This record gives sequence, C-alpha cells and structure tokens, in this order.
Amino acid sequence: MTTSFADVASSNVALRTFLHGLPGVDRVGADQRAAMLGTRSVKTTAKAEAIDLAIRMVDLTTLEGADTPGKVRAMCAKAVHPDPADPAVPKVAAVCVYPDLVAQAVGALAGSGVKVASVATAFPSGRSSLDVKVADTRLAVEAGADEIDMVIDRGAFLSGDYVKVFEEITAIKEACGRAGGAPGKEHGAHLKVILETGELATYDNVRRASWLAMLAGGDFIKTSTGKVQPAATFPVTMVMLEAVRDFLAATGRAVGVKPAGGIRTTKDAIKMLVLVNEVAGDGWLTPDLFRLGASSVLNDLLMQRQKMATGRYAGPDYFTLD
Repeated sequence: MTTSFADVASSNVALRTFLHGLPGVDRVGADQRAAMLGTRSVKTTAKAEAIDLAIRMVDLTTLEGADTPGKVRAMCAKAVHPDPADPAVPKVAAVCVYPDLVAQAVGALAGSGVKVASVATAFPSGRSSLDVKVADTRLAVEAGADEIDMVIDRGAFLSGDYVKVFEEITAIKEACGRAGGAPGKEHGAHLKVILETGELATYDNVRRASWLAMLAGGDFIKTSTGKVQPAATFPVTMVMLEAVRDFLAATGRAVGVKPAGGIRTTKDAIKMLVLVNEVAGDGWLTPDLFRLGASSVLNDLLMQRQKMATGRYAGPDYFTLD
C-alpha cells in the first residue's frame, strides 16, 4: 500500500509538521546496532563475491582544483579496466568529475557502460543563487552527464526553511532533463542529493533531510561531499538506509544510497554491504541503488582480490593512484 504526499510540501508549516513527525532516532541504539552489524564476518567465497560487487559500486572520483583533462582520461581508463593485468576485474559504476570536465569523461568512456557523474550546484558549499545552481547543472547535463550530484543548502535546512530546500531540489531535478543534451541520452540524468551529514548535527536531522530529498524527487541520497568530516559513518548510513526502506514501503519508489568519504579499506566496503543487506534488504545490493563514493578504496579492493586469487599481496605501488 502506498501513500500520497502531494500536500506535504505546500508550506514550511506542512513540511515541518511532516518531517518533525517522523519517528525519532535513538542515537545510542543506532550507534550500538551499527557497531554490531560491523562485526559480522563474511566467509571466503562470499568475500570474493562481495569484493567484486563493491568494485562495481565504486564512483571513481576526482574533485580537485588541479584536475586536468589528462587526469580525467587516465581515471576513466582505470574505471573501465581497474587492473589491466586481470580482465576479469569488473568495471566501476561511474566516474565523477566537475561539470567542465564532463565532456572529457564522456569521450573517454564512450561505449564502456561506465556512467559519467558530475557534481553541481556550487559544490561543495551550495552557497549560490538558484539560477547559478541550475546553470551549473545544465552545463553538466548538456555535456552528457548521466548523473548529477547536487548539494543541499544546509543553512536553509538547519534554519527550518524546508520549502527552499525542497524547491531547489525539484528545480535541479527538472534541470536534469535531457533537452539539448547529448544524443541518445533523452531520459534525464539521475539526481543524487548530497545531505552533508557532518553538518546536520543529529541523526534526526539526517532522517528528515533524507525524507525531504526523496519527497522532492531525488533518485539517490548521498551522505557527504567528502570535504567535511565526519563523512560516511556507519550509523549515519544506517539511518539513511532505514529512510529509503521506509520510503519504498510508503510510496512504492526505490531510492538509492551513496555513502561518500572515509571508506578506505576493503573491510569498510564489506561492512557497508552487510549494512545494506541487513537494513534495507538485498534489493539494494546493486549499483543501481547503492554506490560507494570512495576512490581510495578501489586499490585496496584490487589488492585484496589479487591476494584471494594468488595468495600474494601486490605492492601498494602496483596500482595507479587516483
């Protein structure tokens, strides 16, 4: 049975009433459950499968002021062939870059099946006018981006201006349309909504921001920009997974989750997969609904994969650094 939320965003009062009416999060209980799930062990055969699944979920990312077309092309090559010596290693899910480098990524990834994602909306602060944020998004979409990672206005959210946040997300969702975009990509870019959970202060705010982003049309909810700490903690990711699970039950629409920042080891990545399975269910164990915003974890996944296949660790300099 699904529920209509057509009137929820009619005013700040209506949105506040709904969001603050959501069940509260027991912080101690959430921390304890996340810690308990993090102790689950994965056996050898399942671990090999989990490593390959984690690789397929990685959004390989470069978001630095010194980024160059050459760096983007090199990263795209790694996205398609993470270990050139082992063609059995799966491709990653996507490459994520700034809007002005989308065309470089699109050209390098043509025909590979790897998605091109772009940050937008005055990333990472989100401090700009709506017109600028929409223009930023359209720049990326018209260059061929398959996915847009937007940031919410945390100041507006924390001051209780929920309608402003809602309307910005819906405007960016509209700007993700493909009118005038790249040929063959007419159905719109998927929208990932970055909550920047490290600035939201409480788990209750994380739950409210998750629901707000989903009500406004987000296809994914994402923890962080990677520029603010703490980023993708296990308890925060668990709260977001609970939100998408409950949103599916209420509306019939499945929304993805992307933890980003602070996921550095294979152990971290596998813990995340266990969390997904236990909280949201195995329906989310797909790159269509779960991503890892963790470029640094890819090399560790490759090292662990090689160790399981050969019994030997490759040196840390065996794989390229991103």
